[in-house]
Amino acid sequence: MNILVTGAGGMVGSHMVEILHEKGHNVLGTYYKPTTNIHEINPAIKMVECDVRYYQAVERIIRDFRPDQIFHLAAQSYPTVSWDHPQATIDTNINGTINVYESIKSVRKDNPDYDPIVIVACSSAEYGQTLNELEDPYVKETAELKPLHPYGVSKVGQDLLSYQYFMNDKIRCIRVRIFNSTGTRKINDVTSDFTKRAILAERSGVYELRVGNLNTKRAIMDQRDLIEGLLLLAEKGKVGDVYNLSSEHCYVMRDIVTMIEKQLGHKFDIKVDPQLLRPTDERIIIGNIDKLKNDTGWAQKIPMEQTVADMLDYWRKTL
Repeated sequence: MNILVTGAGGMVGSHMVEILHEKGHNVLGTYYKPTTNIHEINPAIKMVECDVRYYQAVERIIRDFRPDQIFHLAAQSYPTVSWDHPQATIDTNINGTINVYESIKSVRKDNPDYDPIVIVACSSAEYGQTLNELEDPYVKETAELKPLHPYGVSKVGQDLLSYQYFMNDKIRCIRVRIFNSTGTRKINDVTSDFTKRAILAERSGVYELRVGNLNTKRAIMDQRDLIEGLLLLAEKGKVGDVYNLSSEHCYVMRDIVTMIEKQLGHKFDIKVDPQLLRPTDERIIIGNIDKLKNDTGWAQKIPMEQTVADMLDYWRKTL
């Protein structure tokens, strides 16, 4: 198949194009201001620069490449950045999504049978305040959407726009509300920060680790499990529907430090950094994935120990 991955300069997208290429598909990835080093991606994979805010650029790619599947991952994906740059966040995430769908409509004017499936990377951030109000930590897709920052609002926009294009234009799409994930090429999350600092400590011989609250719990999945979920949804998901894609396992941050110590064969001198402490920690939130499992058979397979080991190896090679 011809498969387009927008946002292939991000952690998930960069791995996704490689996985699809290994499966024998004809893959095209787009990037703009990548958050990863795209030179790490297999050079056999075609990558093109594209700012999804510009319709003509998106339309040209879809018209020329004619993808059978589109994984729309391109986004301004940091909630903190969305406070400083709300206009760019809304423009990229909402107008970028409109441009994908309008491009499909444009191609259909000349080719009425063109019928790709679009997998749209939405976010658990859409639930927002609802996550603080629910008694059950396993939030379902039917929960009310109450986003708490411009990023969350932009993802609600992507979500509802996709539903609208499905209903009105019969564009086959599936919305995926993605929860926490990590892995190689990830930056600015706890696991990537800890593993990176650990390798720097290994290099220096000074085994000191700056941490925040190690009693915090987080539900985290490996990016490979996430990608497997997205691929299964493209194959088996119900078009027009929405799915949570979430880890079913919670990890205590202290346990992640222990995993790192075991891999390195060395104990750390733990230093609590006040700047890394939050006034309050978020509730433990896990997406209810009954619908995902029932429709696709997806299961979380990669243990955090494996994720940590792979991330340590990655930092050893790249730092």
